[in-house]
Amino acid sequence: MMQLARWAVAVVAVGAVAGCAPAVDPVGRAGADRPAPDSPAPQAAGERALPVYYVAQTAAGPRLQREFHRLPAGDPATAAVREMLAHPTGTDPDYRNPWPAGTTLRGPVVSTADVITVDLTAAPPSELAAQQLVFTVQGALGATTPVQLRKDGVPTGPPIPRGDPYALRSLVQIDAPADGASAASPVAVTGEAAVFEATLHWTVLSGSRTVRTGVTSTAEGQTFAPFRFTLDLPPGRYTVRISEDDPSDGAGRPVLTDDRTITVT
Repeated sequence: MMQLARWAVAVVAVGAVAGCAPAVDPVGRAGADRPAPDSPAPQAAGERALPVYYVAQTAAGPRLQREFHRLPAGDPATAAVREMLAHPTGTDPDYRNPWPAGTTLRGPVVSTADVITVDLTAAPPSELAAQQLVFTVQGALGATTPVQLRKDGVPTGPPIPRGDPYALRSLVQIDAPADGASAASPVAVTGEAAVFEATLHWTVLSGSRTVRTGVTSTAEGQTFAPFRFTLDLPPGRYTVRISEDDPSDGAGRPVLTDDRTITVT
């Protein structure tokens, strides 16, 4: 069995990247772990849009990606962890839940000033899965408090701090529209990215055919910051893809992308 105690060590920063960014924890920043003003849809009474993290296979290897799910607001941390464990994928089928099937919470998440305690029926299958849990529960609480993971009531090691988001998260993230959603034109595309000089590229495809391309900007460069652009499209089924700028011209790691398949009505 893996040495869970070593998860308390901070994750090393990423090496050669397309668009390097400083290792700053984004929790608490404008737009971080919070939906853009017009995404997702308005919440029902007693619900909140909470970030739920998954693991996606990217061109640069497995990284964390998030979705905002409408969940009960009374106990957001518990609701977010249960949602994370409930399904094998997110709404986007490319976002995977690597935890063993049937893994559940043994009780509500408990948060104090010093530690967030999460008691599960299984241990995480990897360090990235442990960080998936940490990002989800901290995002739900808007906190950076370390997470004490327990399996069947027994601590698996010391509290786990959030690792370097620039090494763990995909640097480009579409928050809305959701994968598989239907929307009227013009379609607002919102999300968060940490990209070189705030430059974000987008492409619209119909099947394998490129029908539109463009460039937009994040609110700030080299750090996780929100973006928004609109697409005026005729009715049809499309894939909207975003990608980071590559100042290395292919000399660094592969460019990170994210996409959503939507229907324009």
